[in-house]
Amino acid sequence: MSNRKKPTGQSAWRIFRWPLVIALSSVVGLAAALVGDGPYDVLSWVTLGGVVAVMLEAWRRAGRG
Repeated sequence: MSNRKKPTGQSAWRIFRWPLVIALSSVVGLAAALVGDGPYDVLSWVTLGGVVAVMLEAWRRAGRG
């Protein structure tokens, strides 16, 4: 008998979509912080804060397992 695992059929988009969203959010937040003040600062705080929130949630979920 064969011990091969069946392929799950996940596409590259399904695997890499959230890392891409996090990377783009980080780039937008860092660029906004460098470009200007006022609304750019708000955009920077929101995008970079969102990245930190996602990381903390992933860390919390990983602690359960």
